[in-house]
Amino acid sequence: MSAIAAASTRAPERRFRVFHLAVAFRPILMDFVATIAFAGLYALTGNLWISTGVGLAAGVGQVGWRLATRRPIAALQWAGLGLVIVTASIALVTNSPLVVMIKPSIIYLVIGAAMLQPGWMIRYALPLERSPIPPSAFANAGWFVAIVMLTSAALNLYVALASDPKTWAAFIAVYPLTSKLISFGLVGGYFALVARRNKRRGVFFPATPTAA
Repeated sequence: MSAIAAASTRAPERRFRVFHLAVAFRPILMDFVATIAFAGLYALTGNLWISTGVGLAAGVGQVGWRLATRRPIAALQWAGLGLVIVTASIALVTNSPLVVMIKPSIIYLVIGAAMLQPGWMIRYALPLERSPIPPSAFANAGWFVAIVMLTSAALNLYVALASDPKTWAAFIAVYPLTSKLISFGLVGGYFALVARRNKRRGVFFPATPTAA
C-alpha cells in the first residue's frame, strides 16, 4: 500500500493502544478467573466438588454481572461460559480434575486459531485518517500474538497431562497472565518503533477500515 506524502502531516493518525487489544482477550480473562478459582481451591483443599463449584460460580458470575449492568457479551464469551459449565459438569461426573485442567488449552486454541486471520489486529486501532504504522506491521503483530496463544495451548496441555494438579495450579497462576502482559508490551514496543521510524521519515499510510 502506497504511503501518503509527508505534506499532509497535519492529518490525524491511526493510533494503536495496547489496552484496546485487551478487548480481544475478554474470553481469556473470564476463563482465567474461573480457572484460578478452581486451581487455587483444589490445590489447597483437594476437594473437587467445592473447587469446581466455586470455579463455575466465578464464570457464571462474570456473565451475570455484565447482564445486570447491561454490558455487551460477545459470542465467544458465551462460548467460554458454556465451556466452563460443560467441563465442570464432566469433572464432577468423572470425579477427575483433568478436564478442567485441559479447558484453558481449548480456549487458547480457539482464540489463537481466530487470530491467524491476517490483519485482525487493525480493528483494535483507533479508526482515524492515516497511520505511521503500515498494515504489514499489524499483520506481523497479529501473527505473533496468535503464535503466543497457540504455544500457551500446547504448554497448558503438556503441564495438565504430565504433572499433578498442584503443579498445574502453580503454572496456571503465573504463566497465562505473565505471557499475555509480556506479549502486550512487545507488541506496543514494536508499534512504537515502527511509528517513530516512519514519522521521522514523513511516511504515513491510508487507514484501513476497521472491522465491524
